Amino acid sequence: MNDANIQPGATLVRLNDVTKTYRRGGESINVLSNLVLEVPRGDFLALMGPSGSGKSTLLNLVGGIDRPTGGSIEFAGQRLEQMNETQLARWRARHVGFIFQMHHLLPMLTALDNVELPLLLTGLPGAERRRRATAALKLVGLEDRMKHKPAELSGGQEQRVGIARALVTDPDILLCDEPTGDLDRKSGDAILDLLQALNREHGKTILMVTHDPHAAGRAKRTLHFDQGLLVSQSRP
Repeated sequence: MNDANIQPGATLVRLNDVTKTYRRGGESINVLSNLVLEVPRGDFLALMGPSGSGKSTLLNLVGGIDRPTGGSIEFAGQRLEQMNETQLARWRARHVGFIFQMHHLLPMLTALDNVELPLLLTGLPGAERRRRATAALKLVGLEDRMKHKPAELSGGQEQRVGIARALVTDPDILLCDEPTGDLDRKSGDAILDLLQALNREHGKTILMVTHDPHAAGRAKRTLHFDQGLLVSQSRP
């Protein structure tokens, strides 16, 4: 579904009775149990809870990296669990931007080259790929670092490159897994400022896993998980 068909405030993601179970040896481990959740377009959610509570699993399910054991996941009316792997890969490339704690930048490439990478599978001409990558780096405030390689950047600048790479395809949703977990407070606050701006000024829907209450306070609401269950919701 095109962005224009998804109205602000309309439900972008809907999880209906979603369960995720992994097999470890002969044991079944329930990571998520009967989760019901709606995420409106333009929301900014923080996901909190102890390790193993299902937060990152939820990101992987919403991002189409993993599949639910039971229940259904709808994204703008599309049923993710009904797609095959090729369809999911194409869907992810168009609709989802991933931001990780570790930046996963290729050390031999410049910031501009790293940001351009997701566009290599789109069939866009080289000049258009460069234009979009340049615009994404300008959006995160790194227009003066485009030709620098990761070793020449600070940790906060590397994370900004990672965010620009997530934005370059103009995704509907950003899935962030501990995006400030490897940064000092000043750099982390700068990244949180950027995420808030992307949410407020550009309408990006954001799901952010964090253990930091300070980071969670930047979101519009916080979901608390424990042992695979959504146990509470709160607003800052």
